[in-house]
Amino acid sequence: MSKYWLALIVAAVIASGVPTSSSFAAARAPAKPATTEFREVPSAPGPSAIVPPSDYKIGPQDTLIVDVFQVPDLSKTVQVETSGTILLPLIGQVVATGRTPKQLSDDISEQLSKSYVKDPLVTVTVKESSSQKVTIDGAVVQPGIYPIAGNTTLMQAVALARGPDPSLANTRQVAIFRNSGSQRTAAVFDLSAIRSGKAVDPPVYANDVIVVETSGGRRFLRDLGNVVPFVSLFRPY
Repeated sequence: MSKYWLALIVAAVIASGVPTSSSFAAARAPAKPATTEFREVPSAPGPSAIVPPSDYKIGPQDTLIVDVFQVPDLSKTVQVETSGTILLPLIGQVVATGRTPKQLSDDISEQLSKSYVKDPLVTVTVKESSSQKVTIDGAVVQPGIYPIAGNTTLMQAVALARGPDPSLANTRQVAIFRNSGSQRTAAVFDLSAIRSGKAVDPPVYANDVIVVETSGGRRFLRDLGNVVPFVSLFRPY
């Protein structure tokens, strides 16, 4: 068959709408999970986001950044053991719990200066606090305030409250309210779509308020209508 006739046949197939290998490949390509946008609102429940204050006392399971100025081999990110200590190069075990970052910085600096580093400048920063908490309310089995660790998602947070109430929850409408200083934001997510991989499972942060809507009767999010225009929030972009 000549190239001329082959070109005519291919053109006829495309014009007739018969699927080609490329169209089958496009059909098989997984859809990009939908995401939801946080929108600024006049007000929202929950406290402002809190950065650990200067007098914050380090606790077990906290994640710390220990930075020794201009000595990268001694700088590292560590997690506080349940025993309350951290393990550092050269100086070994150091007690961290019950101390402020400044106190721990001074202690590490003193131990390093004894025989290892001349006039070390040490800074300790709390990267993740194990005392971070979120509020989970609405149609869940066990509403309450729950501690979260770093990298907690919405699905994981709702699971802390023993999951949506099977007889009440509308899992297509789950709101996250987030305060940061003077800014108040909120977004609504479809938990069913997240479970099926059709939507992104968003991260939750300390002091977030999560509300699972009810499928009938008293509507938690509708009761917040004077705070947040609920319907306008449920618009994935």
